[in-house]
Amino acid sequence: MSENTLNWMPLTLPQLDFWEEFACHPDEPLSTVAHYIDIRGAIDEQALSQAVEQAVRETDVLSLRFRLREDGHTPEQARDPQRLPQLQLIDLQSSANPEQEAKALMQADVDAPLNLLNQPLSAQWLIKLDATRYLWYIRAHHIVMDGFGMTLLEQRCATLYSHFLGKGEAGAPFNAFASFLDEEQSYRSSRRFEQDKAFWQDYLASSSDLTVLNKEDDYGDETLHFSCELSPALSGQLKAVAGELKMGWPDLLVNLSGLYLFRFLGQPGDQPRTAIPLWVPFMSRWGSVGAYMPALLVNILPLHVTVNPDDTLAQYLTTSGKSLRQLYSRGRYRIEQIAADQGLTANSRYFFSPFVNVLPFDPPEFEGCEVKHQVITSGPADGFNITFRGRTNADALTLSLDADPLAHPREEFEQHQRRLLQFLEAVLTPGSLQLPINALYQRFERDSASTS
Repeated sequence: MSENTLNWMPLTLPQLDFWEEFACHPDEPLSTVAHYIDIRGAIDEQALSQAVEQAVRETDVLSLRFRLREDGHTPEQARDPQRLPQLQLIDLQSSANPEQEAKALMQADVDAPLNLLNQPLSAQWLIKLDATRYLWYIRAHHIVMDGFGMTLLEQRCATLYSHFLGKGEAGAPFNAFASFLDEEQSYRSSRRFEQDKAFWQDYLASSSDLTVLNKEDDYGDETLHFSCELSPALSGQLKAVAGELKMGWPDLLVNLSGLYLFRFLGQPGDQPRTAIPLWVPFMSRWGSVGAYMPALLVNILPLHVTVNPDDTLAQYLTTSGKSLRQLYSRGRYRIEQIAADQGLTANSRYFFSPFVNVLPFDPPEFEGCEVKHQVITSGPADGFNITFRGRTNADALTLSLDADPLAHPREEFEQHQRRLLQFLEAVLTPGSLQLPINALYQRFERDSASTS
């Protein structure tokens, strides 16, 4: 299909942000996102292949291509059927170590440069390790896909797999990406858009300064990483405290992380803090066609964290929870638009650190199989990042930390590994909600010092 016959469309604001990053670093795979689904059981290979192929076909953004307009600067996009990723079946049963070879193949694909102008934006592999174990590898560029979009794709594939086994309806196909672009244009022309703009102008006028990055600067070659599973006991305490406060457990984790970071992240000198900015993702999908459409829709919002040391933990959590919900109510207004309103120039963006991400997603359920989700890369991280993953009921929680070693040396990073877990256990202990924040900090520091 020739370029002239395609329906060329503008990029969304978050897409333009990633396009600028690509233009500054065209030979680096900075924002590749990839993971695999480990499927074990009595697997019907034909039904699984059909399910993946149909789910991918329904996902418009996986067949997008980009080009520059005649001015040589302005990008635009179109859905091109020729760019649709074709499912590759890779049989490693005869390999001496199938799993190791599969991981090496996936990592090599992730590390390869990805040119947005002339290369397909996604890869879809089905890797056969043996008759009862397959890895479904999904790789894309962040310019077309976010984490929840990946989840939608996985869930759709699982539904279709059951259908092709004759055990359920096929369900509805995904909404069209073009429909979302129309909806977004309507929002930007609406009164709500102007109200949201006024809210963010007022909010940022009273908040702490936000650090700005130049996208042309080099990204660090190394990222410190740590991950662990959280105990079922801690998960139970989290749910109990969330229930007592009538707060969703993801918001509770965001607010507790803010309390930790306020005290322990990079506080130079002896001057007490008055506030810190905490960057929080917001899915920005509900009430939109985007609720059922894989794409890049996630927004990032700056939460102004203040801590009154005389407040009890319950008072802090109630106040910060209210602030967080207020930001979410204005969360369709994009951070890229906020940046432009605040005078940020082209090729610059906010420094999203510290950053706290909570991902309450259930894994897909493939008929008769056990499934495990494994992230390979979610793109570069600014400064200091905390990520919690778990099921929607807060079971199977995991914690990940990522940091730039230039800003957070390894010794400091390893201290956060131990201390953050200890802090969560301390503040979720029964009776902590009634303690003043200052007393809670002091008790924690005393107890952690005695056990170190």
